[in-house]
Amino acid sequence: MLDHFKRLASYNAWANARLYDAATALTDFERKRDIKGYFGSLHGTLNHLIGADRIWLHRLTGEGPLPTTLTAIHYEKFEDLREAREAEDQRLSDFVATLDDAVLASELAYTNTRGEDKVLPRQVILSHLLNHQTHHRGQATQMMRQLGVAEPPALDLLYFALPTA
Repeated sequence: MLDHFKRLASYNAWANARLYDAATALTDFERKRDIKGYFGSLHGTLNHLIGADRIWLHRLTGEGPLPTTLTAIHYEKFEDLREAREAEDQRLSDFVATLDDAVLASELAYTNTRGEDKVLPRQVILSHLLNHQTHHRGQATQMMRQLGVAEPPALDLLYFALPTA
């Protein structure tokens, strides 16, 4: 199980790097334009992912920033947002490298953003954290198409697992 999460953390960083590379084709205005996505804009969606990752990583590690909302704009400048994304991806990979099967199977009690107390196995939380990013990257690539990026990058796990594909 641990190798699975290490691979997914590496895939996550790879996919985010490709997504951010493609987003450089857009202007700041285009990235911030409200196109009625769940978080308004591509910029809003990418900021949401930073915030959500920080919330979950804080719950899992007890360290790092702890946003109080899922809709905050943490970084106005794309370059700062990208730098933060890379740091969070490294932080996630470093955290996964410290785990073992016993820790993954153990439960974590936390309070969600609505103030509700919850308990879940850490492996379910980690699966959610990684799957959540995949979900919103899919939205982000659709937003890129709407904004004129003809070919957003292929981000499927298979492209990561088969680098020659």
